[in-house]
Amino acid sequence: MYKFFRLILFMFNPERIHNLTVGLLKLTKYIPAFSSLLRLNYAVKSPKLERKVLGIKFKNPVGIAAGFDKNAEVYNELFDLGFGFVEVGTVTRKAQKGNVKPRLFRLFKDKAIINRMGFNNNGVDKAVENIRKKRRQGLIIGGNIGKNTDVDNENAPIEYEKTLSRLYNYVDYFVINISCPNVGDLQNLQTAEHLKKLLGQLAEFRRYRDVYKPMLIKISPDLNFEQIDEILDVIRRIGIDGIVATNTTTSRDNLKTGAKELQRIGNGGLSGSPLTKRSLEIISYISKKTDGDLPIIGAGGIMTEDDAINMLNAGARLIQIYTGFIYNGPKFVKRINKRILKEYQTGGQEENSF
Repeated sequence: MYKFFRLILFMFNPERIHNLTVGLLKLTKYIPAFSSLLRLNYAVKSPKLERKVLGIKFKNPVGIAAGFDKNAEVYNELFDLGFGFVEVGTVTRKAQKGNVKPRLFRLFKDKAIINRMGFNNNGVDKAVENIRKKRRQGLIIGGNIGKNTDVDNENAPIEYEKTLSRLYNYVDYFVINISCPNVGDLQNLQTAEHLKKLLGQLAEFRRYRDVYKPMLIKISPDLNFEQIDEILDVIRRIGIDGIVATNTTTSRDNLKTGAKELQRIGNGGLSGSPLTKRSLEIISYISKKTDGDLPIIGAGGIMTEDDAINMLNAGARLIQIYTGFIYNGPKFVKRINKRILKEYQTGGQEENSF
C-alpha cells in the first residue's frame, strides 16, 4: 500500500511533502481516539524490546533521528507510530531559516536523500514551549542541539551552552551536533582542539545541575579511524556519555544516480543506502575500541530490517531511522521491532542482548 502512495508523494517537492506530513500529523490530535488507533496498528509492545541505556528505560530500541521533528511539534504522534524515542531538532539558540531552497533531494535509484537544510528551525524557545505544552507521559525525548550559522567556531561553546541551558529541563538526553556538513565550518568542531573546549564547557555546565542528563556527540561518517580515536580520547577524558554514529556524508562514491544529476543537485549531506556500510564499519570499530562500554546510537543507512539487526549486532544499543522511514513508510518501525523479537525467538539471544 505504501509503495503506491510513495509513487504519488515522490512526484512532489520533498520539502513540501515533509511539511505536509508534519502538518497532517499535527492534525491527528484533534481526531477522537486516533492516537489509540495509531498505536494499535503500529506499536509493538513486549518486555523483550525494552532496554535501559544511558540510565534511561526505552520501550524499544528504535528511534527517529533528528531532522524530522525539528521544532518538537509531532513527537507524541511519532511515539504513536511505534518509535521508542524521538530526537527533536537540530535546535539552535535563535530561529533561523536555513539554506536557500531547493535544499532537499531524493536519489530514488540509490534509495538515498541529499539535504543541505542548514539547521532551519524556530529556535530553542519555541521547542521548549512545544514540549511543555503537550509531552505525553513515558515518552523519551532527546534534544539535538547545534549553533546558529552566524556564530563562528570560537564562540560555539557559549552558544551551545545557552541552548543546552534553555532545553535542559525538558528532554531526557542531549546530542551535540558537531558533524552536519551543511552549516559552514561546523565539522571542524570535531577536531580535538575545538572538541575539548566545547565539550569541556558543556560538561562543566552539567556538573552544577540537580539532574544529570546524558550527553552524546554525533560524528561524521567521513572521519578516518585516527580521527575517531582522537574523539574517543576526548570524550573519555571529559566524561561524555556516548556517540551517535553517524551523520550524513559528503561522499558521492559508487552512486547509481548520474553525474549530471548530482551536479545539478550540488552539495549537501547524503543519507540512505549508500551510507549503510560505512556507518556499520564505524559502529563496529567504536564498539571494539571501547570494549562495548561506550553507548552507541546507530544511525545512517538503516534501510531494511537486516540493516537494523546488523547495527545492533555490531554494538549499537539503540538505533535511529529517518531516510529508511521515508522510503519504507510508517510500518517500517513495526517491522524492525518484530524482527528484533524474532531474533530472540530463533537465535536464542537473551533480552537486551544486542
